[in-house]
Amino acid sequence: MRNAFFKAHGLGNDYLVVDPEDLDFKLTSARIRRLCDRHEGVGGDGVLAMVPARKGDFGLRIFNPDGSEAEKSGNGLRIFARFLHATGRTRRDHFRVETRGGVVALSVDLDAHGEVHYVTAAMGRASFRPEDLPCTLEVDELIEQAIRVGSRTVRFTGVSVGNPHCVVFRPRGRSWTERELHTLGPILQTHRIFPRFTNVQLAVPTSRHALSLLIWERGAGATRASGSSATAAAAAGVRLGLVKSPVTVKMPGGQLRVEVSDDFDVTLAGPVSAVARGHLAPEFVRRLAR
Repeated sequence: MRNAFFKAHGLGNDYLVVDPEDLDFKLTSARIRRLCDRHEGVGGDGVLAMVPARKGDFGLRIFNPDGSEAEKSGNGLRIFARFLHATGRTRRDHFRVETRGGVVALSVDLDAHGEVHYVTAAMGRASFRPEDLPCTLEVDELIEQAIRVGSRTVRFTGVSVGNPHCVVFRPRGRSWTERELHTLGPILQTHRIFPRFTNVQLAVPTSRHALSLLIWERGAGATRASGSSATAAAAAGVRLGLVKSPVTVKMPGGQLRVEVSDDFDVTLAGPVSAVARGHLAPEFVRRLAR
């Protein structure tokens, strides 16, 4: 049967995985929004589309639930690894996936049932240079830069791990609230200094090797977990001397482990869980095609 989908989540951050060659429609922004709709679609925090690769073993395009395209996603990559193994597209435990944000080496661990349950992703080198996000501030590095947000000024550290991130820290012993996330997140995401917008992390170091994190994801909003956000926040925390590698990043959906090397290569590791495999109903496909 055609129009198949695979659904899985990483710490509550869920994606639909499809092979565009198996679909009776082209993926457009409007159709991605309808697929991700949790009331009238399948529901998800985004769509992962398998595509041909030039530099990796597999190619991946990552779409946010608003239909925009992301360069890289740590949770999305772990889910894609589960999809590749579950559908028999690979039985290898190491392979490389090409994304818009670079090629990522993945390694998988299997559970007692032979299913992928844990994935490690080499996310590349974190950069704090404004041109790599991009950011229009004329500084050498985006380390603790002041930014005006409404009536207040906050300091952020800008990080690219193949996609852009704006990390705002509070001292240990304090915390961020969901209300602050919903206030600061959308303003920082679309701030004029970020011409392609940015992901936002509100972070607190909780021990020498741990951070807590609230996440406002570009194109998705408040998110229970994000792999690339975890790697960016960990890299920023190490750069500022707030934490040391390895870093356990705790988010509302759970925790991920991030290793940051001396030259800021970052490696992400965490669980992935399958939810469903199925086919879109012919009626739904006809509505998508209108």
